[in-house]
Amino acid sequence: MRQITNSPEETIAFAKQIGAKLHAGDCIAYFGGLGMGKTTFTRGLAMGLGLEDVVCSPTFAIVNEYHGAAGACSLYHFDMYRILCPEELESTGFYDYPLEENVFAIEWAEHIADVLPPHTIRITINQLAEETREIIIEGDERFCGFLEWIHPERPQQLRFMIRRKIAF
Repeated sequence: MRQITNSPEETIAFAKQIGAKLHAGDCIAYFGGLGMGKTTFTRGLAMGLGLEDVVCSPTFAIVNEYHGAAGACSLYHFDMYRILCPEELESTGFYDYPLEENVFAIEWAEHIADVLPPHTIRITINQLAEETREIIIEGDERFCGFLEWIHPERPQQLRFMIRRKIAF
């Protein structure tokens, strides 16, 4: 799936719809450079999961935890910018977090690509203009038939394409 957003608000709104489709055991792996909007996208995911916490970048903490009501899915938001290889992952406590009961969102996932869970959802964010982003979602059939998200004020500026890719 490929989506174009024209502002941080549109990115959050789109991510909120994606977040509403997530469930325990989902792992989101972000790919894209500095300032692409990975944390902004995660804000929308958290909203879609029904989490009310303020989402901020985990750059210096390595992981931020966002918890919902009792029995609800929590979101673990990781930043692997400083992790230079999969072997360094052990010291972060990454393997101690319960993915099967929660959702993971991992920024700079390219640093640990070799150890990501097999059914990881890959989200690549590219900058097309100052605030315009191309968001590509791969790796999960739930999003192949996803309905077009249309911003009520600018539907003509959004492009949509379904893209199915089994292996990446």
